[in-house]
Amino acid sequence: MSYIIHVDSNSFELSENSSKKLDISATAENHFHVIQDNQNFEVWIEDFSTQNKTALVFVNGEKFTVQIEDEYDQLVKKMGLNIGGNKKLKNIKAPMPGLVLDIMVEKGQEIKKGDQLLILEAMKMENVLKAAGDGIIKSIEVEKGAAVDKNQILIELE
Repeated sequence: MSYIIHVDSNSFELSENSSKKLDISATAENHFHVIQDNQNFEVWIEDFSTQNKTALVFVNGEKFTVQIEDEYDQLVKKMGLNIGGNKKLKNIKAPMPGLVLDIMVEKGQEIKKGDQLLILEAMKMENVLKAAGDGIIKSIEVEKGAAVDKNQILIELE
């Protein structure tokens, strides 16, 4: 398993192999003593949010904002399905090449986060694409039975 760790404006990868090079011992709840390359670090973790996987971390008294991307987060980002908090979703794109099996929405329809939009068959698996946020269907760019390419626009939202 590997993680991408974002610390303020820097990022690095943390894997099982690289974490084995660290000597970590818990000294209290949310307080750790870490040794890396013969250097000692006192680490306190505060305000951890499981929803957006962020934490306020103090290392030797210096404050850092840390965000963790697990393998699932990395896959979602790679497939182009991640949506920033301030970005408005305009298009639903195909995350992979496939065949449109069903379209569950119509032009002008109001949708809510989590609503099923369409079913895309890829690699003999049916994938239900759901709305990542609220919106109104502006147009449907594909038809049932159509073959689509990765990143092809399927649905436009207002």
